[in-house]
Amino acid sequence: MDFPYFARLLGMFELEGEPVSVAECKSGNINKTFVVDTSSGKKYILQRVNESVFRNPDAVMENIVNVTEFLRKKIIERGGDPAREALTLIPAKTGGYSAISDDGGYWRVYAAIPNAVAHDKIERPGQFYNAGYAFGEFQRLLADFDATKLHETIPNFHNTPLRYEAYRAALEADEYGRAAEVKPEIEFIEEHKWLCPIITEGIAIGKFPMRVTHNDTKLNNIMMDADTDEAVCVIDLDTVMPGSLLFDYGDAIRYGASNAAEDEKDLSQVYIRTELFEEFTSGFIRGIGGELTADEAKAMPVSVAVIALELGMRFLTDYLNGDKYFKVLYDSHNLDRTRTQLKLVSDVLKKRAELEAIVEGVLKEIVISR
Repeated sequence: MDFPYFARLLGMFELEGEPVSVAECKSGNINKTFVVDTSSGKKYILQRVNESVFRNPDAVMENIVNVTEFLRKKIIERGGDPAREALTLIPAKTGGYSAISDDGGYWRVYAAIPNAVAHDKIERPGQFYNAGYAFGEFQRLLADFDATKLHETIPNFHNTPLRYEAYRAALEADEYGRAAEVKPEIEFIEEHKWLCPIITEGIAIGKFPMRVTHNDTKLNNIMMDADTDEAVCVIDLDTVMPGSLLFDYGDAIRYGASNAAEDEKDLSQVYIRTELFEEFTSGFIRGIGGELTADEAKAMPVSVAVIALELGMRFLTDYLNGDKYFKVLYDSHNLDRTRTQLKLVSDVLKKRAELEAIVEGVLKEIVISR
C-alpha cells in the first residue's frame, strides 16, 4: 500500500483531519474501495470508479448527487438523521465531488456511516426482511423524484430482450468453439425466451410505471446497524437509473433467497427458499408502503425468473466469448454460473403459484393493518 500516494490523493478532498491509515476493502467487484482513518477520528470511504464499466463517470456522479440530495431532504422532513440514513459525499477542493489522480484515476470520497456494517450473506433472522424494507423504502422516498432526469449509467442494463440478442450473436459466432458443450443450456433458453420481454414490454406500454431503480439490490448494498441489524442506509448508487421496481425486487430475490452461491456446481442445492422469499417480500412491500400497482404485484414472482434468465444469458454469453467480462477463477466458471441461474428460473416457475400467493397474503395483511 503506497501511503504517500493515497495521502496526496486524499489531500484533494475536504476531509476533517489528516489520513493516518488506508486499508483496501475486498468487498465489491467493480470499483476499488478503501477505508480511511484520520487524525480527527473520522472515517471515510475512498473509491476509484471503474471507468471500463462506467464510461461516463461524471454522469454517475451527477445521478448520485441529485438522488442523495433528494433523499436527505425527505429524511429531514420525517425527522431522521441524513448523515446516517443517506450517503454523504465529501467535496473536492477544486469544486464538485470528484478528483483525478496523477495516473488518471477518477476518485470520490464518502463519509463512513458510524456503527454500521454491510453483510455479504444472511447471518441472522430478520436481516433479509430489513434489507427488503430498506429497498422498498428507497423506492417510496424517491417516488416523486423525476426518474427521467437520471442518466442511464449503463445503457440497456436490464434490457432482457437485448441481452438475448447478444447471447444469440455470441452463440452464432462461437469464437471459442464452446457451443457444442452447452446444448442443454441453449435448449432451456429457447424454451424460456418468452420471459425476456415481460418487464421491458410492460414499461413500454405503461403497464409498469417508470421509477427510480437501484439496479444492484444485493444484501451487501445495505448498511445495517452493528448492534440491532436495523437497515440504516442504501449504498452503491452507481447504477441508479430509470426503470421498473421489478428489476430491483427480482434481482434481490434471485440473489438473496437462493439456497446456493451463484457458482454452485451441485444443482440440487440451487432453489428459491420460500421462507426468505416471504421475508424479503414482506419487508419490501411494507417499506414501499404498499404503494405498488396490481400489475407490479402480480409480476413480482415472475420478475425473479426474468432477472435470473437475464443473468444466466449474460454468463453464457461471456463463456461463449471467452470469459472477457466477468472475473473467472477456472475455465468453466461462467458455465457453472449459467447453470445455477437457469436452475433458479426453473424453480421459480415451478413455485410460481405459491410465490404469488405469498405476495397476495402480504398485501392483504397491510390492508387489514391500516
